[in-house]
Parts: sequence; C-alpha cells; structure tokens
Amino acid sequence: MATNLYWADLYVEKKRTPSEAIRYIRPGQRVFIGSACGEPQALVKALAESASKVTGLEIVRMMSAETAPLAAIADRSQDLHLNIRNIYLGSAKSAFVANIRRFVTPLNMSEVPELFKSRKFPINVALIQVSPPDDFGWMSLGISVDVTLAAARSADLVIAQVNPRMPRVMGQSFLHVNEVDVIVEYEQALLTVSPGQGSEAADRIGRHIARLVEDGATIQVGLDAASQATVQALGDKNDLGFHSQYLTDDIMHLYAQGIITNREKGFNDGKLVASAALGSRELYEFLHNNPAIDFHPSDYVNDPFIIARHNRMVTMNVANAMDLTGQVAAEASPHTRMAGVSGIPDFVRGAKRSAGGKAILMLFSTSPDGKQSNIVPMLEDTAVVVPRGDVQYVVTEYGAVNLFGKSLQERVMAMIGIAHPKFREELIEEAKKAGLIGRQRKLGDASRAVYPIQLEETIVLDGEQVTIRPAKPVDERRIQEHYYNLDKNDIFLRFFHEKSSFGRDDVEPMANIDYIKDLTLVAVIGEFGFGRVIGVGEYLLVDNDMAEVAFSVSKEYQGKGLGKLFMAKLAQAARQNGIKGLVAYTAPENQAMIRLFKSLPYKVTTRYDADALCLKCRFDQPLD
Repeated sequence: MATNLYWADLYVEKKRTPSEAIRYIRPGQRVFIGSACGEPQALVKALAESASKVTGLEIVRMMSAETAPLAAIADRSQDLHLNIRNIYLGSAKSAFVANIRRFVTPLNMSEVPELFKSRKFPINVALIQVSPPDDFGWMSLGISVDVTLAAARSADLVIAQVNPRMPRVMGQSFLHVNEVDVIVEYEQALLTVSPGQGSEAADRIGRHIARLVEDGATIQVGLDAASQATVQALGDKNDLGFHSQYLTDDIMHLYAQGIITNREKGFNDGKLVASAALGSRELYEFLHNNPAIDFHPSDYVNDPFIIARHNRMVTMNVANAMDLTGQVAAEASPHTRMAGVSGIPDFVRGAKRSAGGKAILMLFSTSPDGKQSNIVPMLEDTAVVVPRGDVQYVVTEYGAVNLFGKSLQERVMAMIGIAHPKFREELIEEAKKAGLIGRQRKLGDASRAVYPIQLEETIVLDGEQVTIRPAKPVDERRIQEHYYNLDKNDIFLRFFHEKSSFGRDDVEPMANIDYIKDLTLVAVIGEFGFGRVIGVGEYLLVDNDMAEVAFSVSKEYQGKGLGKLFMAKLAQAARQNGIKGLVAYTAPENQAMIRLFKSLPYKVTTRYDADALCLKCRFDQPLD
C-alpha cells in the first residue's frame, strides 16, 4: 500500500469484508482476539467459518464471550485447526467454563502487555474492534483496552472491525488508522453482560465488607454477584475513588449518585480508571467522550506499584475456595463466572502497600447447593492463586476476619469462625488431625452461631474510634490480654476474688459463643484484626429465662459511658433473643455497677446473696 497518502485515503484502501480480511491469516500463525465485550464479533464469526481451511492456528484471548464456537472447533479437531490460549479463564456462558481448562495460561494480568511487546510471545495477527476515526485518524479501542492495545501495537498484522457503536473512551485507548493494516466496517450491537443473580448470602457479604470501607477510600471490585452486592452496599459512603480492571454498571450508578467522586484518590484524582468495561448499553453510552473516564492498559491499571499509590486502596475480589491456613483458589466456575489468576494477586499486593489500604477476599461459605464447604482443611488438588502470606481480609456471609500477621492456629480459628455452621465441627476436627491447632481446642456453642452484625456500632470517645461488637473465636487472645491488663481492684470487682491467671478455660467460653444463650460484647480500638480490647460485657443464660451480666473496662476508659452502652446493648439483645430479664452479682461497695444496672428502664430488685449484692430486673416490668 502507498505510504504517502493522507490517512483518510489509506483508510479507504484498507477496507475489506470480514471474509476477505480473514484470508490474510496464514497457517501456523498466532492470532490475538480482542477480549470480553470488546470482542470483534464479525471477525470472530468469519474466522470460525474458515477455521477448517487453515491449520495450526493458535488463538490468544483474555476472556471470551464465545460468540463463535472456537473452543468447540479446537476440541472437535483435537487442536489440529485451532489451539486456544486463554490468559483469563472466564466466559459469559458459565456452563462453558469447565470444558476449556486445558487452554488456560496462568499469568498476572499486569505482565501480559510486556509479554506481547517484548516479542517473547509474538503476535502475528490481532483482531480488534475500534470506534470510527476522528478528524485526525485516531480510533478508540473503547470498552476493551486491557491487553488489546499491547497486542495491536506489537502484532505483525492488525485487522480492525470499525463499529459505530463502539464508544470513544478517553485515556490510553487510541490507535491511528496508519497503525492498522485491514479495516472492516461492520456495525453491530456490542456484547453486554447482565448483572449476576443476587442472593441473601451475597447481600450479607456486601454488608460485612461495607463496614470495612472508609469514606475517601479508592476501590477495586471483581465481577461476581458478591462484588455487585458489595458495591450496592456502599450507598452511604462519601468521596470514594475508583481504580479497577473492569468498570461496571454498579460503578456508573455510584458515580451518578455522587458517592464516587475520585477527589481523594491521591493519584489520578478526578478520574474513573479502568482497562475495560463490562455491562449494559447504558454503561457504554456513559463512557463515550466522557472526560471523567481514563482507560489504561493492564500493565498500568494492574501494576501493584501504581495501585499502591492510591490513598486507602481497598480491593475486593472473589475466591471460590480457601483453606484454613489462608491459601486461595480463584479459578473460574459457574458460580463465580469470571475468575482465574487474572489481576487478583496484583491488586492484593498493591492494596496492602497502599497507605491505609485493605485487600479483601470474599467467599461464599458453601457451594451453590450447600453440600460442600468452600472453606476446606487444605487446598491440595486445586491451583493456589493467592498464597497465604499475601492474604489479609477474608469475608463470608458469616463474618469478616483479618489473617495478616496471624499464626496458623489463629488463622484456623478465624476461618472456622466464618465457615458455614454445619461444617465447623468437621473443620476443627480435621485441623486437629493436621496438627494446625491444639487438640484441646473446641468451639462449644460457637459451632452453630451466626454472627449478629446488627449489634456492631462504632462510637468516638475523646476523638478515638471505638467499635462495640460481638466477640468472635479469633478474639480469645485479645480478651485474655484485656484481663491481664486490668488492675487488681477491677479484677476483684469482676471475679469477687484475687486472680492473677487467665487461662483458656477462663476466656474460651467468652469467645466461643452462640450469640443467643450466651453473648459477649467487646469494645475494640485500633485496626481491624489488630485491635486492642478495652472492655468486655457479657451475659449468660443461668436458668430458663434469666441471664447473668458482667462487665470490665480498662482503667483509662472508665467513666466514659462504655459500661452503660454495654448494658443497654446486652439488655436489647437478651430481650430480642427471648430472655425474660437480667441478673447481676456485685460487691455492695461497687456503686458504679449498681448505678449502671439501675440505668435500665426496668424495675430493679436487690437482695444479698452471701457477701454479694444481687440485682435483678425483668423486661416485662418497665419503670412507671
């Protein structure tokens, strides 16, 4: 072709039909196909129709909607005509995932562009989809920049489907007509992705995660139903930022509501940064010529060092299985739909290095039919996508834990605490057999407990945030430390005798609770997973209808209202759990405890029981 022509003249010269364009592909070549919803459907269809005429092709793609049955053709021909190389295991057709495992190439997404550009993995032909050129000949890759830009820039031959429906997306998304060898004008609807089917479990996961996301955080989210539920649970946040591999309808809605403003990202302020979009036609219209959008290739968006530059970077990704030590499997499955090595390790590592960052992994506690636990004793025959040393926050519908810095025994107890109740006893026995926890460990009432997130509350005392929440099995050591740090008088008032040792028999019943017959509340300061317990309030059912209450508060936090808050919360929870009233035993000189008990809005009776004063109230006897 002539090279001294104006780009518009070259554009006309390069025009071909889909079938004519595909004839440029030669046997034995490696062909890259634009990924996900940016897949050039007309070109892929023409390639599938001519696949039997060309042997030895290797198809390279990141994620496919499988609009044309390339993998099926490869399967039928025993890879004679086509060999498929999937960098990102996923499909818009979830049932298809199980049949294409052998085509997977595990790679961190941030490393793929350089693999192409360095020619260590040379691309002979790139099939891409672009917007029509602007007045200067620049065409946008639109909704699929990710690894597509690197493939197009490094390919020997670039065939572009020019689709008027492809939005012109700002950022590093542009190719010039002069960089393209063959033009195929073909208008058709872009591929869309419907939201995953929601569930009560997904909603509960979302509510747990929302409590971990602070105002001003920069978020990254995955593509599954739990991620969507999490995004929807962020509706009361302020000034969130966004930096993620994929931009979805849920993110567009948060932006439209003014929840995502990108003002406090600390890097790329004011911009929604992503490398691709998956969603509805409305989402693609939102992207078109939008100055708030900034699409970049995956070696930028997924670069852990870029990710770490954001303020309070919070990454939220789905796992489909984890073991008790924290190893993570995230291969694609019909339940997760789109997963794999992908960008999860990149974002986990980047978030952990961000100032105030959090790397969160979300996990449904069981398989969709509820017959198998997704928390297993040990991952043995499944690929580990995130090693245990990189794991930080883990969330299921039964709670959230922070595994970072925890011993294997602490991790086991934490993971069992957020497993489905019907599998907890089995998991603890397997952990004992494996030597991961001591044989004396037991769950007790916690084996069937469902964490009551509604009892969580964060207050501010003298400028310091204090979280009041139900205790978890993982809190055992922190409760123990709290008692060891009490002064002698407070210990005597709490236990009615001098006490210098607080062993497992003392604190295990406070952490392993069922939240109904026995409930322990802790007041915690500091980072989630590393906080210090400064107060403990508990009730325990002592007969058919009454529960005994007890409290302790660290010396420096006494007189600030924590005890009164404990008392009110315990009374409320006890009443809701069908308990008829409360009883407390205290020393007659403990006027603080007496005043605290009498602060309840019920009639209080008192009597002496040996050397102790017994206080009692019933919920059906309110004060006049």
